[in-house]
Amino acid sequence: MFKAILFDLDGTLLPVDTDEFLQEYLKLLSMFTAPYMEPDTFVRHLLEATFCMIGDKDPGKTNEQVFMEKFFALTGLLPEVMKPVFDRFYVTEFCRLREICPANPLVPKIVEAAKRQGKVVIATNPVFPLQAIRERLRWIGIADVAFDLITSYEIMHFCKPHIEYYREIVELIGVDPADCLMVGNDVDEDLIARELGMKSFLVEDYLINRTGRDFITDYRGTLADCLAFLVHLE
Repeated sequence: MFKAILFDLDGTLLPVDTDEFLQEYLKLLSMFTAPYMEPDTFVRHLLEATFCMIGDKDPGKTNEQVFMEKFFALTGLLPEVMKPVFDRFYVTEFCRLREICPANPLVPKIVEAAKRQGKVVIATNPVFPLQAIRERLRWIGIADVAFDLITSYEIMHFCKPHIEYYREIVELIGVDPADCLMVGNDVDEDLIARELGMKSFLVEDYLINRTGRDFITDYRGTLADCLAFLVHLE
C-alpha cells in the first residue's frame, strides 16, 4: 500500500514531552558551554538562531549553514572554537537526556513492520546534527536499522512545518508523495505532509496541537494502534 513510511521522532517513536525535552536540553547545553558564554545569554542566542533556521527557506543553504551563520553573528564566538565544543557535547553529554525518554518496546516492532512495506525515513525536524539523532535512535533500540534517510540539519534545507521539507524528502528517496505515509504526533508539523499528497497517521500518545485547531488525518491512534495498522498492511 505504501512505498515509503516516514516517522517523526520526538513524541512519536521517542516517548517524550517535547517541551520538557527542550528545557532539559537547553539547560544541559548551556551549562556545558558556560566557560564561553553566560548560560541565559547563550540560550537566548541559540533559540534566535534556531528560529531563524526553522523559518529559512533558502534552498541554497543547509539548515546547519543557516544556524551557524546566525548563531556566530549573534554571539561573536569563533566557529573554530565552538564547533569542537558542540561536537564534544553531543558525544559525551547529550546521552544524559535519556533519563527523561523511557523506551517503548513497541518501537523496534513498528520499524520492522514498516521496513517490510518499503523505504523508511526518520523524518524528525532537522534542527539537530546527525550525532544527536542517532543517539536518540539508540535510546529506543533502532540505532542499527538501515534507514533510507535520516533528516539531519547537515543535509536538509528546510524545516517543519514547511511543505518544502517533505518535498525534499520525496526527492531524496525517489518516491511519489501519494505512495508515502507520514507518522507523527504534531498537528501542525506532521499533518502538513497531506498537502503534498501523503497519507498521515497521527500518533496520540504525546499529541501536540498548539493552536487547538480542527484537523484532518487519514488515520489516528496510539503507538500500539500504529503497529497494528502497519501489520495489517502486510
